[in-house]
Amino acid sequence: MSLGGALRRWYIAAVRLDAERADVPMYSAAVVSRLIKLDAARVRRWLEGYQYQYASKRSAVTTHRQGPLVRRSGAAGSRYASFLDLIDLLFVKEFVTHGVSVQKLRKALDEAAKLTGEHHFAQRRFWTDGRRIYFEVKNNRSSALLELLSGGQWVIAPVIKQIAHQIEFDNRTGISRRWFPLGRSNLIVVDPMVGFGAPTIIDRGIQTATVFDLYKGEDGDIRRTAIWMSLPEGAVRSAVEFEQRLLAA
Repeated sequence: MSLGGALRRWYIAAVRLDAERADVPMYSAAVVSRLIKLDAARVRRWLEGYQYQYASKRSAVTTHRQGPLVRRSGAAGSRYASFLDLIDLLFVKEFVTHGVSVQKLRKALDEAAKLTGEHHFAQRRFWTDGRRIYFEVKNNRSSALLELLSGGQWVIAPVIKQIAHQIEFDNRTGISRRWFPLGRSNLIVVDPMVGFGAPTIIDRGIQTATVFDLYKGEDGDIRRTAIWMSLPEGAVRSAVEFEQRLLAA
């Protein structure tokens, strides 16, 4: 086998491994609820679907099942969400916050799935102006926006809010690699490859919950906590503030 062929095989294997790790179930509904500030019952409904009863004037009460809103692959059938599920839920929550109804979102997801496959939110950047949903498509020469639920109409939208400003997409796979819940300028990151997917301090791999526990043990002293953990005081402060925000959610 040539060196080029061996490198290509290694590259393909590495890409596949990254994607598989990002799709391992690791977050309970309660954890997802705290991280993205969404009601745990809604998290479960969007991940697992739900049953409801319906009665018309001409028929008896019948039980129906509504399928999950978020499409799943690696974590399908599990009550735990993967990192990719977490990112999908984050997108869905943001769309709903921007005024997109769940019914319209389901239809848009069906349309988007034909273009992107599983975990489409975690694979592409989506945009919204509160009334319409846009999907960015790139080729070797240009980039364009496809408006979903518009019959495939291609549109130019110079001023549209980007939902994915907190997400870092992997250059090789195109899927979500890391999530910066407080923005990229902050030191806190959620990375499925680090700290078992828990929020950590970037480039340190120390879970924010661990820092917060020691901080409380040191009676809220940032300096002593930083010395014990060999961390900059700014990193300790970011971890503490992040955990306090989770508790307040």
